[in-house]
Amino acid sequence: MNILVTGGAGFIGSHVCESLLSLGYKVVCVDNFNNYYSPTMKKKNISEAIKHKNFVLYELDIRDKNLREIFIKEKIDRVIHLAAMAGIRYSITYPEIYFDVNVHGTLSLLKLCVEFNIKQIIFGSSSSVYGNNPNLPLKEKYRPTPLSPYAHTKILAEEICKFFSDYHNLNVICLRFFTVYGPRGRPDMAVYQFVKSIDENKQITVYGKGELSRDFTYVSDIVDGILLSLKLPNRFEVINLGSVNSVKITQLVSIIEKNLNKKALIIDAAKITEEAESTLADISKAENLLGFKPKISIQEGILKYIEWYKNENKYE
Repeated sequence: MNILVTGGAGFIGSHVCESLLSLGYKVVCVDNFNNYYSPTMKKKNISEAIKHKNFVLYELDIRDKNLREIFIKEKIDRVIHLAAMAGIRYSITYPEIYFDVNVHGTLSLLKLCVEFNIKQIIFGSSSSVYGNNPNLPLKEKYRPTPLSPYAHTKILAEEICKFFSDYHNLNVICLRFFTVYGPRGRPDMAVYQFVKSIDENKQITVYGKGELSRDFTYVSDIVDGILLSLKLPNRFEVINLGSVNSVKITQLVSIIEKNLNKKALIIDAAKITEEAESTLADISKAENLLGFKPKISIQEGILKYIEWYKNENKYE
């Protein structure tokens, strides 16, 4: 089976590519290596995968018309669509690029999936679509209330996926990821910033007095959920993937301090209105449909992350 992974050199995508290769799939990775963060980091992410005989890399944007040639040449069977402009705060300043990539790019990809009769598309969505819903844990049936351009683009992309599923009979699974962290995490993510700054005895900024909480989900659990979704024959589903544990930012900082044996230098800042107070996934649907079960606790995950960081923190 030939699987196209868009955004395959990114944080989650590179882990997905490696797991697919280990299972014997041919992996066709498409990534534009943009400069939202260091392209060097992304190239490092796939440095092992690129040695594999079943891995093919194309440096290409999903909005590029030449993407069609890849479908022809590589005889794509399934698509795991992870390419996106990420990050809530950056989207507030540059909303245009988010709508162009996350919405129009997804639309272009889905049109190709129809043209080439792709058997299944797995789309990487986000828990940010829930906004500031106080009814925890968050269920897929809740009405989305996105607070940022990034979150809006994710729910719009989900709706386009639903239309293509209904109208063109595509099998589309939209997975809502809850605050993914782990090795290869982006430099703009809280875990990366906190670990790096605390280790280097630099100040960290904590918003909302550290009372905000997130369902931090280790990257290997997310990858497990994606791989399990490949076995799901359903026409269309929206499914949460989370750890079912909501961790306060103060607790996260404390765990990092303990593992680094250093004290954080904290700057308190007001909460950002475009970010939710708390997130916590209801994963009963993922359990029932996929057999999904998160394995990595926040304590174990941070330990694993710091072990990676100490060996791989040369990225700029």
